[in-house]
Amino acid sequence: MLFRASLVAGVVALWPYVAQKLPSLEGRPEYQISFTEIQVSPLPKHPVPQNLVEQVAEQSGVPSKISLLSESLTSDIAAAFRRHPWVAKVVRVQKSFPAAVTVELEYRQPVLMAQVQGGRIPVDINGVLLPTADFSASDTNRFPVIQYSGTKPKVRPGTTWNEPNILAAARLANLLGEKWKLLKLEAIVVPQLAEPSTDPKDIPLELTGVGGSRIVWGRAPGSDHPGELEPTQKIRRLEKYLADYGDYGQPHGPYEIDIRHWQEITRRPLTPPQAQVKPSKSQRPNTKKAADAGSGKLREANAPQTEKKR
Repeated sequence: MLFRASLVAGVVALWPYVAQKLPSLEGRPEYQISFTEIQVSPLPKHPVPQNLVEQVAEQSGVPSKISLLSESLTSDIAAAFRRHPWVAKVVRVQKSFPAAVTVELEYRQPVLMAQVQGGRIPVDINGVLLPTADFSASDTNRFPVIQYSGTKPKVRPGTTWNEPNILAAARLANLLGEKWKLLKLEAIVVPQLAEPSTDPKDIPLELTGVGGSRIVWGRAPGSDHPGELEPTQKIRRLEKYLADYGDYGQPHGPYEIDIRHWQEITRRPLTPPQAQVKPSKSQRPNTKKAADAGSGKLREANAPQTEKKR
């Protein structure tokens, strides 16, 4: 027993010296693959580029050939993929034999287009900028738009645009998602530039409907402010309003429509009465049916007063 313990101790002590003398297998072709042969799961879908692996290889500067016997292989590959602007998370890196590497990824999802001078910039729910070059003109029209009065961000794709208004609008855009077109919306409107320390949940938001009506939404999703309606309640109010009226401009719009109140929805024309166009008989809504818009009664507010000439 004592002899066996001594033998084991001797082997352990001599192993580093012996290992240095053994031939390295890392360079053998059966243990190597090209970086571009890495498989990703799930496969990229537009607008995520199909050549994502090639882009990672080019941007990261990793060797063209990698060895499965390298001790740092999985950490090096994970780090390379994390630096790509479309990659939200590297779930795992798995190597197998014969030589193969599979990387499981979570991709960032565009939720909003920020309209700035010179075009539109795509961002995800966390305000991370995405590569504009991966979007076609038709792509940019599929997503909610924020009319942003600030300047174009001086950050590269893959980094966060830390502007409270953008972060608040991204939350609302993500909530509305596929309902954006069904709800006949055109843009998210935010106030003038907020202080950098402002909590995005406290940013008051409005929506512009097709035809020019303005919808007072309230605070961004996630707010726990007392008295704030749940976002799903507000969406149901918009759906019911459209079911009753057809659009936000009937019968004498465009309107300012306020859906924040617990007991009622209020609206007032945005134009003076004499400038309103009277709808035809076929366009007039059933006012009896439209009396209850969503979970609150509809109340007409006074139209804005026109300034009298002196």
